Amino acid sequence: MKIIIIGAGIGGASAGIALARLGHEVVIYDRMRENKPVGAALSLWSNGVKVLNWLGLADEVAALGGRMDDMAYIDGLTGETMCQFSLEPVTAQTGQRPYPVARAELQALLMETVGMDRIHLGRKAVSVAEHLQTVTVTFDDGSTDSGDLLIGADGARSMVRDYVTGGGIERTYSGYTNFNGLVAQDAAIGPANQWTTYVGDGKRCAVMPVAGDRFYFFVDIPQPAGHAAEAGEPLAALREAFGDWAPGVQTLLEAIDPASSLNRVEIWDIDPFHTWVKGRVAILGDAAHNTAPDIGQGACSALEDTFALAISLATNTNSVEDALLRYERSRTERAGDLVNRARKRAAETHGFVPGATEAWYESLRGTDGTDIIRGIVGNIEGSPINLGVGSL
Repeated sequence: MKIIIIGAGIGGASAGIALARLGHEVVIYDRMRENKPVGAALSLWSNGVKVLNWLGLADEVAALGGRMDDMAYIDGLTGETMCQFSLEPVTAQTGQRPYPVARAELQALLMETVGMDRIHLGRKAVSVAEHLQTVTVTFDDGSTDSGDLLIGADGARSMVRDYVTGGGIERTYSGYTNFNGLVAQDAAIGPANQWTTYVGDGKRCAVMPVAGDRFYFFVDIPQPAGHAAEAGEPLAALREAFGDWAPGVQTLLEAIDPASSLNRVEIWDIDPFHTWVKGRVAILGDAAHNTAPDIGQGACSALEDTFALAISLATNTNSVEDALLRYERSRTERAGDLVNRARKRAAETHGFVPGATEAWYESLRGTDGTDIIRGIVGNIEGSPINLGVGSL
């Protein structure tokens, strides 16, 4: 079959690899003109890594990933270590080490693997139409392409989602702005093999190790929607919000180079919904389940979509439409659950529920990490990839 994919991000590119390796003719279109993804890095927990292993990229992904052995929470105001523990139980219980990775580097790997001859950049899709057993996409320059099915991996503001659902699905503001980027590793910020998070006053400042002796930093500031766009320079906003925080945070702020790596993103998500398919058109990734980053499962969930979609098409014995509906039924409940888990976590972390954040801070003091590990593993254990497969 000829399969058209709209979007060359993590979901679209990984789906392209899987479907091409199953013998389909794959064509990918993306409105971006070069690989400049939003966000500096992402968390690949065990479920996401397993999908990439299944795609045959185990060694390449391991080379991109930082070695994250431990986890620690630090009182952002006093610098006191609230807790510190090993993440080895995550690997032991799930069968795979997690890796934080630079987003651009992972996306480049996926695009190169699917083949740049299959990817057409600078092409904005504006409409989709079906006729009998053919799907046609029209681009803003008036050109078209047709195939046997179409996959919309075109992000949170998905045009393909509007076609599938009839429109009307709106994003919901998560209540905070995220600042993120990459800096050189520095022991004054945190150990090179540790996920270190400073917390206080509903705010969060964290670093994760990625390849190249770098930290991925992500900083959250609760504020009204639209405030980030109205504010001045991002680094000035960070200094205002964290000016009296612990020395490790000050070292991080001094290390940030706004010209090379500092993103400011208001965090929004989408209420879970269960219509992902219309005829021979389906959606995946943020188009289907735009998720706040509070549990680090956004990219992992998109990779799970790739696995489920490929398995559904590989075992198609009835029709393309039936295969896509089986994909839909296998994914919407779990993906929606992760959206809600991230919302619950955001409320606890950012002070949205009176008393809940202070109670969470108190629970961190002296913990051995058992409950935190349980939560991380709980996000992973329902993954379809845990059915167990070799390399595609």
